[in-house]
Amino acid sequence: MWELMKLQQEAMKIQKELENIVIESEVNGLVVSVNWKTEVEKTEFETNDLIPGLSDSQKKALEEAITEAFNKWMKKAQEVASEQMQWIMSKMGLNIPSWGLPKM
Repeated sequence: MWELMKLQQEAMKIQKELENIVIESEVNGLVVSVNWKTEVEKTEFETNDLIPGLSDSQKKALEEAITEAFNKWMKKAQEVASEQMQWIMSKMGLNIPSWGLPKM
């Protein structure tokens, strides 16, 4: 029992550390920042090279649209994966309700 508590504490510590991690990826001046939950935190055009002539408001709207579209996609992908796992588990005789699966 003591080891289980110790493992749980270690898992919580690792989760707290992960919460501070944000990975950035850049392509042609477009920077996308993704957190450990695979949620886009920020999309930013650092230059106008990718789409020249954008006004500041157009740039901001496009950045927000990219962020929202990716996050919607990721949520749907997780839902589909969860449904598939439920199907596989039911075929294995492990009937776990959907609310019993961890959310990302």
